[in-house]
Amino acid sequence: MNTRLFILFVAVLYTACSPLSTTKLNKSFSETEHKFQDHIGFVLYDPEKGETLYSYNGEKYFTPASNTKIFTLYASLTALGDSLPALRYMIRGDSLIFTGTGDPSFLYDQVFNNNRTFDFLSSTAKELYYSGDNFYTSSLGPGWAWSDYNYAYSAERSPFPIYGNTYKVTQPTASGIRVTPTYFKKYFWLADSIERASTFVREVGSNRTDYFPGKLSGNGREWYVPFRTNALLITELLSDTLKRPVGLVSRPIVWSDPKTLYSVPADSVYKVMMQASDNFLAEQLLLMCSGVISDTLRPEIAIQHLIRKNLSDLPDKPVWVDGSGLSRYNLFTPRSIVALWTKLYGKIERERLLSLLAEGGKSGTLKNNYKHDPSYVYGKTGTLSNNHSLSGYLITKKGRTLIFSYMSNNYTVPVADVRSEMERLLKQIHDNY
Repeated sequence: MNTRLFILFVAVLYTACSPLSTTKLNKSFSETEHKFQDHIGFVLYDPEKGETLYSYNGEKYFTPASNTKIFTLYASLTALGDSLPALRYMIRGDSLIFTGTGDPSFLYDQVFNNNRTFDFLSSTAKELYYSGDNFYTSSLGPGWAWSDYNYAYSAERSPFPIYGNTYKVTQPTASGIRVTPTYFKKYFWLADSIERASTFVREVGSNRTDYFPGKLSGNGREWYVPFRTNALLITELLSDTLKRPVGLVSRPIVWSDPKTLYSVPADSVYKVMMQASDNFLAEQLLLMCSGVISDTLRPEIAIQHLIRKNLSDLPDKPVWVDGSGLSRYNLFTPRSIVALWTKLYGKIERERLLSLLAEGGKSGTLKNNYKHDPSYVYGKTGTLSNNHSLSGYLITKKGRTLIFSYMSNNYTVPVADVRSEMERLLKQIHDNY
């Protein structure tokens, strides 16, 4: 056998025997696309070697859904400090004038709260006046589904969020309901129909909410109702919450030597955003980044600044429009998401970074999948109807830490089928790399 034939023979033999050769991976993805009638993008990268191990449509754009939160995390780690700025204020005579920074933690029961903002506002001897003149964006994001306004995962954006911009409805007994905070009782109405399932419907453009008890009254069932927010409602709700008057400044203010009050540790909010995929937190954090960069709460400012100053070296320019990924206007490529994870891997200490992410079989949106001891997948999921993504860090059986992005768009099968296929492939990579 001559040398050329021998080399060819070895190459063919290696391809046939390798458990995850490029040929086999290509075949696997091609068969999955045929079965699910979807579009798949996948990139696997070794950060230690600086080498892309495999790419399938890695250069094509996909709808990322909540993988957008990876960009928001990077923006927050770049622009914000160890603690979140809660509000900006200045003292003028016997008045304390303050404005919001977008801090989402104030009285939001899904995150840690040290009550610093509440104590500061409630205990001051000064008269309180709120200004909302730094908020220059819409309450709902571009490309959000308009009909989602009725659900807590689509809570409105605002300069001074309170209670996560939702109120809670609890059905403690078969005969009664409870609204928390009680301020929103005036907007809440009990409908007379029991023909439909137990639910609530808020009117478009107002806080009027009709509650339909349904045929079966649950015990202890809870709903979170997003409310419409504006400067007047913020002052009224603050007055009700603080048990003291809060005035509204209706004209633009010239801020002179403003001070900043800081609230909770930033990581305590990042962790909930990334593990529970909290859209509200993501939107507000991006607003906060904008406020730090420009003193104006407008997410486009932060996005444009980050793309120009920090993300210009991504393989493909991101189409990035919101903080949460609720918008279908967002478009990223798998190889750019991998590049961003690589930046994060070099930006903060490994143990801290992994602690912020969902962990396979243990926490967040990965709790019920990728069960293995020790854990081998840490990352961020992203799901909109007919679109599912997962990207992050994969620790192989041999101890290698690899970075991956798997994006599936436009399938019509149940999302559980897509998740199952992703898990099958990633487990193979864990076992063979």
